[in-house]
Amino acid sequence: MIEGLLVSLFVFVLAVLLGFEVISKVPPILHTPLMSGSNAISGIVLIGALVVVVRSDSVIGDSLGIGAVALATINVVGGFMVTDRMLQLFRRGPDRPSQ
Repeated sequence: MIEGLLVSLFVFVLAVLLGFEVISKVPPILHTPLMSGSNAISGIVLIGALVVVVRSDSVIGDSLGIGAVALATINVVGGFMVTDRMLQLFRRGPDRPSQ
């Protein structure tokens, strides 16, 4: 059991470091399109969090699953809001809001 936890912790730390390294190399102009594309990944995380909540047998698992569902939902909604804002910049005509 403890070995599985250590492996999971190692994978998590490695993913954080690798993710930070990759994102820090992206030019600022590409951040918005990449965030828009990451909505699909956030949706997968949301589905995974729902599976954790459904299959959990403990209060800790339920709590972590509900927290993951809440955070993934915020991430998905925020991503769609940024995407919508980005797409409004490319609209022409009377639909475009004044800034």
